[in-house]
Amino acid sequence: MDLLEERIIESVREILNPLILEQGLELVDIEYRKGGKGGVLRIFIDKEGGVTIGDCTRLSRELSTLLDIYDFIPGPYTLEVSSPGLNRALKKPEDFKRFRGKKVKIKTRTPTGEKKLFIGKLLDFKDNSVYIEVGKNRCSIPFEEIERANLEVEF
Repeated sequence: MDLLEERIIESVREILNPLILEQGLELVDIEYRKGGKGGVLRIFIDKEGGVTIGDCTRLSRELSTLLDIYDFIPGPYTLEVSSPGLNRALKKPEDFKRFRGKKVKIKTRTPTGEKKLFIGKLLDFKDNSVYIEVGKNRCSIPFEEIERANLEVEF
């Protein structure tokens, strides 16, 4: 991600936070990608019991108006507001605490005990580490080593 993308995401976060709080939503993630025919700004939201299409539509309308007023995204772009989906990304320590007991997939930046990919049951988050059970083994993964983590769908 380049500096412009980072600045756009931070600016969106600043104007989005009051809307999120006002509507009783949780901001899961913000993504911005430049493209050949314009950028794409993706906002992922959630709430207890799940978000509805109405939640996404309402937030999209209000945010779109604010983005037009502040006009800090250069050129054309598409705004997408949606739920994080079944394979929700886990980004913050609070996410790991909230989804204890769920099946997760974690990819680390560097090998942790010879592995970089872990799929198992999320046990806990404490002392800035994620604790996961993979098969019969329990692993501790330092939070700063996590490159990507998400919930895994269980059938």
